[in-house]
Amino acid sequence: MQYGPAVRRRKLGAELRGLRAGAGLTSGEAAALVGWHQSKVSRIETGSSGVKPGDVRLLLDAYGVDDPELRELLLVLAGSEDGGGRQNWWHAYRGVLPPAYRDFISLESQASGMRTLETSVVPGLLQTPEYARAVTRAAVGTLEDDKLDALVEVRLARQEVLRADPPLRLSAVLDEAVLRREIGGPGAMARQLDRLLEAARMPHVRLQVLPFAAGAHIGITGPFVIFSFPSRSDLDVVVLDHLTSSLYLERKEDLQAYCEAFDSLRIHALSPEDSLDYIAALAGDA
Repeated sequence: MQYGPAVRRRKLGAELRGLRAGAGLTSGEAAALVGWHQSKVSRIETGSSGVKPGDVRLLLDAYGVDDPELRELLLVLAGSEDGGGRQNWWHAYRGVLPPAYRDFISLESQASGMRTLETSVVPGLLQTPEYARAVTRAAVGTLEDDKLDALVEVRLARQEVLRADPPLRLSAVLDEAVLRREIGGPGAMARQLDRLLEAARMPHVRLQVLPFAAGAHIGITGPFVIFSFPSRSDLDVVVLDHLTSSLYLERKEDLQAYCEAFDSLRIHALSPEDSLDYIAALAGDA
């Protein structure tokens, strides 16, 4: 397990090493093409040092990489700019967001798919403003109103990935506790359930409820997120949230274990259709 930035550096380095090899270049030859010392290329490829997006562009140009999707993804792994060199929207909140959260958002913004198990709260991408505010207030305790407002704005801005073209494909398994835990008061919870019903009808969103009746299951150890990236399964990563940080798992065996766990949870959960009916029933009682 590693913190996000270290994982990203290693993934980026491994990808650049593969692209260099594919171009038929040694590390020394690649360094000469861009005017560097060979040791700089080696440090980048091993993930032992960070690399600026501008340096990644130089290497990609030297390796003849012109796939715009791959270039943009690798540039985001290198830092927090998009493929055109523009700073992403969350940079406006640098004074409020911890680095681990910024790292999570940057991965989320570039992912093509997201699988998540939630055991306590509604996924951030599906929260209403008032629900998001109540959850954020509970999570961070005493916080000035302006900073709280900023964190809620970030939570809502993240939801744009579901309206992008193409949109993020979201598959979420929600423990029944998520639906029954009243957050923000009865009215706020009723509106949150309505929001879940609305989201579940989107073609790229799949919601399944894991009922209490399912008993013990593999997800009782806690929530997790699996990010998938377009055409690059070797860049997939699992994210585990903790109170003060996030941990990222990148080893193939870890990814396989969590993917298998998610598949198992989907089998034990209600079908998407039955889940819609279940949420609708709860919304009607709210």
